[in-house]
Amino acid sequence: MSAIAQKTVSMINMLPEKDQTLAYEIIKKLVLAWDPDFTKLTAEERKRFEAAKAEIENNDVVSHDEINWD
Repeated sequence: MSAIAQKTVSMINMLPEKDQTLAYEIIKKLVLAWDPDFTKLTAEERKRFEAAKAEIENNDVVSHDEINWD
């Protein structure tokens, strides 16, 4: 990941969760405007995406607030 991308992710992660969602949606719109084929996934990416999506739908995730980052 580039230094700019890392800094962007770091800045977004400092926002409240509601604002993080908004920021990610804006970034997604910008990326899709720049590269409409960006959403095409490889077979492995599709498999990982579906697994992650199922975890989220089943509430099988951990909130950032629940993690001891120290």
